[in-house]
Amino acid sequence: MSSPIIVFDHVRKSYPLYQHMKGGTKHLLFHLPNVWRSIKNSTYEVLKDVSFEVKTGEALGIIGRNGAGKSTILGLIAGVLKPSSGKIVVTGRISPLLELGAGFHPELTGRENIILNGIILGLTKTEIIKKLDEIIEFSELGEFIEQPIRVYSSGMLARLGFSVVAHLNPDILLIDEILAVGDLEFQKKCIDKMIGFKKNRVAIIFVSHSISDIVRICDRVLWIENHTIKILGEPPDVVKSYTS
Repeated sequence: MSSPIIVFDHVRKSYPLYQHMKGGTKHLLFHLPNVWRSIKNSTYEVLKDVSFEVKTGEALGIIGRNGAGKSTILGLIAGVLKPSSGKIVVTGRISPLLELGAGFHPELTGRENIILNGIILGLTKTEIIKKLDEIIEFSELGEFIEQPIRVYSSGMLARLGFSVVAHLNPDILLIDEILAVGDLEFQKKCIDKMIGFKKNRVAIIFVSHSISDIVRICDRVLWIENHTIKILGEPPDVVKSYTS
């Protein structure tokens, strides 16, 4: 049995709610302890007591309404967010594709951004240059690869971002709904690449509103509802409950 590569143990994530202060500066000065206590106690719970594990080579799909906390889970796995309480253990090299255009510079060309993004994601310049032609070919951007990415459409940005991530040999691949902006042919190409990752024992965390892609790729599905786990189980069972 594979060992866990990702562990969430009673994880909670919240943000303070900074409300408009009543009474002005005088009220603040004379009632500072009470005001500070009020600020500390006013929080928005993004995740509440979330616990699960992902094993090496497993694909976990995450579904739920917008704002349920799906992307927050990916951010916590990637390390760009810290939990308010609980414990997260992640073992292995992560390749995240969490936000369209993240890590790209709008004034640099597609080719230059591949090198920049690869270095940000942990490769040396020598390593990324060795993979450069393969990445460009996969992206199918043609002559646009020499253009600054400020002229790229959202679909072209998705192509560039996935092409970089798909050639980094990760232990963990994080995908956040980014494929929805690409054309159908490229989406299929990305899905096939993700299935190839599974065969190579890469753990995949896949957030998507595409139920068919979730069922096709994932071994288990996590349904987030009201910022906590509603159901965690086999894709057909969870999807049936979710869509009903």
